[in-house]
Amino acid sequence: MLILNKTELNLASFILNGIPGLESMHMWISFPFCSMYAVSMVGNCGLLYLIHFEDSLHRPMYYFLAMVSLTDLVMCSSTIPKALCIFWFHLKLIGFEECLVQMFFIHTFTGMESGVLMLMALDRYVAICYPLRYSTILTNPIIAKAGLVTFLRGVLLIIPFTFLTKRLPYCRGNIIHHTYCDHMSVAKLSCGNIKANAVYGLMVALLIGGFDILCITISYTMILRAVVSLSSADARQKAFSTCTAHICAIVFSYSPAFFSFFSHRFGGYTIPPSCHIIVANIYLLLPPTMNPIVYGVKTKQIRDNVIRILSGSKNTKSHSI
Repeated sequence: MLILNKTELNLASFILNGIPGLESMHMWISFPFCSMYAVSMVGNCGLLYLIHFEDSLHRPMYYFLAMVSLTDLVMCSSTIPKALCIFWFHLKLIGFEECLVQMFFIHTFTGMESGVLMLMALDRYVAICYPLRYSTILTNPIIAKAGLVTFLRGVLLIIPFTFLTKRLPYCRGNIIHHTYCDHMSVAKLSCGNIKANAVYGLMVALLIGGFDILCITISYTMILRAVVSLSSADARQKAFSTCTAHICAIVFSYSPAFFSFFSHRFGGYTIPPSCHIIVANIYLLLPPTMNPIVYGVKTKQIRDNVIRILSGSKNTKSHSI
């Protein structure tokens, strides 16, 4: 018992072991991670710059897109730099408090990502079903309040994770077989009862993910009914085209999440742990990488502004020569 208490008191840090079974390939795995992280940083910072400075983008849809970009920047920056340090420099040590902070940021902003995607579905619903009242329904104060409520929802639901994890006694070593501090990966190192952690984690997943998916499904059902009722084929195509980028963002965000959720519960031992960890990292890295690209390609206003800025810089260079 004395040894157990001493182990609990001395556990001041964890070791993030990266991707188990693929340690020899860490250097190769780091290249796509680094490339995607660089693309996500440039793309999302570029989107935030455009939305801030271009008056034509000061509309509800782009304000929600700015929220997604900001969320994506925080989400991937909470994990990828540390993962690259593990892959490149074998810097695997992470303090206990630092681990809890990383866990809080990851889960808070993944929840916020889901919430903002739900708000964007409601935005598309209002834009297509009530086009004449769009600007009066989605005013700037309403958008700001919706974003704040989504953020506070994530914070208030995730804060208990840190307390539930901090209260646990840790005596099963300090090696986390992951690239970041995931809630259950940390809790499983405890020799205490983690049933409360598992139940609360499932409850939060259902409260956030289940509610958001339900709202998205209802919104797109109403959008589909409204679009199908349009008499003109051009009008139907134009209405659907405004939703394409958002649907892609939903697919990029929820596909890895669904895979992780169901494979952990029903996959048993058929799926190797390395696959779980790679998908978990893709879940945090794919949406920040692809969202700026998809919105840049599919959204005419963003595409036109990017072309105008690039062509303007080229003209400036040619005049200076």
